Amino acid sequence: MANKDMSLRAFGQANKKLYECSPQYRACLVGQKARLFSCSIGRRGSLLVLHQGEGKKEDELMAISEAESPLLADGDGGFLVDNTMGFKGHQDVGGWRSSAFLIGSEVCEKLASWGVVSNLINYLTGPLHQSNAMAAANVNIWLGVLAMLPLLGAYVADAYLGHYMTILISGLLYFLGLGFLTLSMVLPFGCGGSDRSRCASPPDIQAAFFFFSLYLVALGAAGHKPCLQAFSADQFDESDPKEKRSKNSFFNWWCFASYLAGLISILALNYVQEYLGWGLEYGASCMFMASSLAIFLVGTFTYRFKLAPERNPFTKIAQVFVAAIRKSKWPMEESNCSTGTNGQFGFLNRAAIQVNSEPSSYKRTNWIICSVEQVEEVKGVLRLIPIWAACLAYGIFPPQSSTFFTKQGSTMDRKIGPNFSIPAAALQCFIAMTVVIFLPIYDRILVPVARSFTGLPSGITLLQRIGTGMFLSILALTVAALVELKRLKIARDSGLVDLPMVPLPMSIFWLLPQYVLCGVSEGFAVAGMQQFFYDQMPESLRSAGVALYISVYGLGCLLSGFLVSLVEKLTKETRGGSWFSNNLNKAHLDYFYWALAGLNVLGLCVFLFSAQSYVYRSKTCFLQ
Repeated sequence: MANKDMSLRAFGQANKKLYECSPQYRACLVGQKARLFSCSIGRRGSLLVLHQGEGKKEDELMAISEAESPLLADGDGGFLVDNTMGFKGHQDVGGWRSSAFLIGSEVCEKLASWGVVSNLINYLTGPLHQSNAMAAANVNIWLGVLAMLPLLGAYVADAYLGHYMTILISGLLYFLGLGFLTLSMVLPFGCGGSDRSRCASPPDIQAAFFFFSLYLVALGAAGHKPCLQAFSADQFDESDPKEKRSKNSFFNWWCFASYLAGLISILALNYVQEYLGWGLEYGASCMFMASSLAIFLVGTFTYRFKLAPERNPFTKIAQVFVAAIRKSKWPMEESNCSTGTNGQFGFLNRAAIQVNSEPSSYKRTNWIICSVEQVEEVKGVLRLIPIWAACLAYGIFPPQSSTFFTKQGSTMDRKIGPNFSIPAAALQCFIAMTVVIFLPIYDRILVPVARSFTGLPSGITLLQRIGTGMFLSILALTVAALVELKRLKIARDSGLVDLPMVPLPMSIFWLLPQYVLCGVSEGFAVAGMQQFFYDQMPESLRSAGVALYISVYGLGCLLSGFLVSLVEKLTKETRGGSWFSNNLNKAHLDYFYWALAGLNVLGLCVFLFSAQSYVYRSKTCFLQ
């Protein structure tokens, strides 16, 4: 098959030489005369455009049919479908081999990030001398920004840079932020050098540099967090039944690796901080991030790359709304509709309808008529919004483990034996430990058993899995409130209400049940939301899907910070005193936990209502 600029032929031979093409096109694939991401291939494998280098215009090529499309061979003699290619023409790419590098990179990144998050509130209330309420609000706000910025990072990746380059650039920013964070703790700021205990209050320049570094870390994580997971999941081909099963397991093992890293980080880095200082702890986090980047780069030749879509996916979404609105009052016949759309969000179907009489000033463009597939993708995104909103109440729950749970533990008896004390933040390791133990059991035992009854590859639906996690979060908050009632009673009975620095005669392991329930809850909900929002988004918006999941925790943290500030303002002048008094023996964290449990009950009810009417995204490709 030929056109005036280039000839192209496809072959179906048994060997791995599946196609022949012009030298220009081969050069594009192997990266000799053009950049890696310069080829653009349609959804069904048809060649659409060839970018001949930076700064040059596109050469439009005649699309060839699916039967004639050139396919890329994988290492087993199969095909790389789904618009993918190997780095510089490498063929043995994708699958668990590639994911191993990316999971290794994720482990190192989590070692770095958990080392910062798990002990942040203690640094704010310690060397920076902030109150419990202010420190908790600052932690929640930062965690919220950390989890909301990935929406921006996902947009940049899906619309412009692609996953690989976004991970690389954002990873460098991430590393730089951790480096600055370490410097903010070890450089002398005119107050006793690195010994901040001598400061009645820290110098303003130290606090400013610390928070600048902290938010630079959040900016780096904006592109790194959503793209690394989406890029890892892209290594599996959904059209291959074996790889599809592997992809279902991938999210469980990704979550397993993340929490295993968190477990190691909490156990190791918190002890480093306790006995060797803050500077060394954050310096170790910086080195872990450098290791994450190194592992990511080493695996480059094994990765399966998604080729750039022919159009900006966010522009395609806008086109559907614009086309539907433009044709809202135009005369049309239903018989002219390029059928295939379903009944949900029926107004958007107008975007795919052939119009009989158009104003002469309008040209026939994608802003006037959209494909059925394009309309259905937009509907799929809209269907996610009620589920996402219902999950926000759950997002308020996880930040409590790194804020008030930790402060509770700091007032209790932390000794194991005569000479050893557990850092209060170290108890967070039981969340990670529970997830690490639970997920292999879930993946290897519970899923196959459930599969035998339901016939679903994932055992239960993703929405059922998320709902189970939300229910367990309510149980965890209920237990936390009851344990806090017990702690306050012991403080009164022991005469230690006015002595907050004296450990209560109550073991810190009373907090263990609420941490374990947190772990089981996250084992259901976190992995479920990761897979749900990735899987239900259009293929060109997978990074945005992961970012949407992360934003549940982002808005949850922001809402948690708002609630803490609101409750502090409303209760500090009351007879009972602030719920978050600096003297936790006079505080009422139990009231706060009951309030959060009530919010989560409301969120679960909204989630169940939304889940009943949810229609899962069809895997079928619509013809354009």
